[in-house]
Amino acid sequence: MTQFICREIQEKRHPSRFSIDLAFGNLHARCPGADHRRLPVLGEPQMTSKVRRRTLVLGVTATLLFTGCGGNGQPAGSGGNGLEKTTIKVGAMPIPDPVSLYIAIAKGFFKEEGLTVEPVAIVGGAAALPQIKSGQLDITQTNYVSTFLAVSKGEKFKLVADMYQAGPNAYNIMVTKDSPIKTVADLKGKTVLVNNLRNIATLAVTTQLKVAGLTENDVKFAEKPFPEMGNALQTGQADAAWITEPFITANQSKLGFRKIADTMTGQTEDLPIAGWMASDDWVKKNPKTLAAFQRAIAKAQGLASSDRKEIEAILPKYTKIDAKTASVITLGTFPSALSANRLQKVADLMLEYKYLESPIDVKSVIATPSDG
Repeated sequence: MTQFICREIQEKRHPSRFSIDLAFGNLHARCPGADHRRLPVLGEPQMTSKVRRRTLVLGVTATLLFTGCGGNGQPAGSGGNGLEKTTIKVGAMPIPDPVSLYIAIAKGFFKEEGLTVEPVAIVGGAAALPQIKSGQLDITQTNYVSTFLAVSKGEKFKLVADMYQAGPNAYNIMVTKDSPIKTVADLKGKTVLVNNLRNIATLAVTTQLKVAGLTENDVKFAEKPFPEMGNALQTGQADAAWITEPFITANQSKLGFRKIADTMTGQTEDLPIAGWMASDDWVKKNPKTLAAFQRAIAKAQGLASSDRKEIEAILPKYTKIDAKTASVITLGTFPSALSANRLQKVADLMLEYKYLESPIDVKSVIATPSDG
């Protein structure tokens, strides 16, 4: 009888998820992650009808399969409000932009949704795209330039939440204190560090080059993670760097770096910078998990936009800056919702500077309720 039940489960249900023991008139079902249960078989041992016994045992077994264990190896109803995934990996950089992620974790906003979020350090949105495609990351921080560029090449990504919008002096071109470079025009023939090539960094610098009468071909862009840019300039590996907070303040106070341009002025004033992104396939397969993430992030964004102290308290916990620096850095803004109108500005700017070969309607890149 026991062999028959196990064979039925292995062939027709979920092999390797269940073990059934028939002993002393009890049916014992074991489900990974669930409380082990003993249910009396409907019928005493003295019953001799094989047909009746087999029918009764199978009936109890079927009940256990559908009510005792969830399809993901968890007890039924324990999937965090029916979430498709209760644990997700989320890519984020050690800069202020994704602060809402860490606020949501610290405040228990994800936990309230039945969701566990595991942050994974990334060097930039463009670098994280392969990890999204491979499934190493479920959701990631991304800059809008990298996302629209990838979508224009046929990649299937969706923006699922807003994150950060530029403010004055939040993204500057900087040089060492004794550098002969005084203005953007002096960058001709020089090497400029950016965190990723062909992303918001290079686009922002290029807009300032245009004002100075130069083009992107007049400089050499080189990649370097933000935390390493200060040392790279000090040791002569490059001439200038596009730097964001908290590294602007850190390099100014510790190394005496000088700003030669705020890259978020003119065409890039109040430019949407970064958001949260997932693959189109992931969005379609995990609508409840996505909705839970969005609710928690929106709540954290509200705190970040209304109370700077919340940001200052959390920054030292995931970046390499102290509380004193956190209290004086320059910040952009933290929008509460994705706006197609605002994001279209980014795509149009990319088209102007030939990052895109044809126009993009950003509405098609934003996850809609029907997507998740």
